[in-house]
Amino acid sequence: MKTGIIGLGAMGQGMARRVASAGYLAAVYNRTASKARDLANELNVTVCDQPEDLAAQVDLVLVCVSADEDVLEMIAAISNTIKPGSIVVDMSTVSSDTALTAAAILAEKQVGFLDAPVSGGVEGAKNGTLSIMVGGDADILEKVRPVLETMSARITHIGATGTGQATKAVNQIMGAGINQAVTEALAFAQAQQLPLEKVVDVISAGASGNWFLQHRGLTMCNGTFAPGFKVALHHKDLLICQAMAEQVNIPIPVCAATIADYAKLMAEGYGDEDISALFRLKRP
Repeated sequence: MKTGIIGLGAMGQGMARRVASAGYLAAVYNRTASKARDLANELNVTVCDQPEDLAAQVDLVLVCVSADEDVLEMIAAISNTIKPGSIVVDMSTVSSDTALTAAAILAEKQVGFLDAPVSGGVEGAKNGTLSIMVGGDADILEKVRPVLETMSARITHIGATGTGQATKAVNQIMGAGINQAVTEALAFAQAQQLPLEKVVDVISAGASGNWFLQHRGLTMCNGTFAPGFKVALHHKDLLICQAMAEQVNIPIPVCAATIADYAKLMAEGYGDEDISALFRLKRP
């Protein structure tokens, strides 16, 4: 299945390398053309000047961009040239409503669509260990599964279109809570003048252990906040979660608190740091 990728940020580049290593990648497009050219030269694939060009020459389009408006802009563009029977998989983190809109646009062109956001961060994309949560037709998923397997450790079909994005919203809300808990607890540990390496090690092995503590605990305590997952992007995602929660009238106070904390960090110029930069607001 000839595959093209739109969006070559930190996640998209990792995905592209995994897809290329399995021989599926044919073309790439990125708004910053130099980034697309460099990666295309590295992977020996075609670089496209416009998303329409990419869509015309592949069977499967993977989209990995930052925001709802970016997804819909790309969908509108590729709908002009994409071949009937092709498939588009959006791996961005956007709202369920955006997924439904994209699916409707492409259905008019006889093109299949899946919303398939991922979790696992830059490391997961690079190492092919992402967890992919999929909304849409299960038969379409089976057609593209070999390509998605190149970048993932787990692929789960959740349900109808939009349910992949709704599940990713659950993940992002949970991630906010974990960030709050870990940064607060390690600030407490630091104030207690405990040996932080030993604290992180022993707690990681117990019931409160988690990925974030294992992979970000020591770096945050040392004042290192290289992304990772950027504060500004999680802030964007949590705003989506907040809007979705309001639609069903469910309070998500930890999410709201994290949005406010991230806004403070962004105002201080830390929006491009890893979300563990929340420790800046907690440490003694």
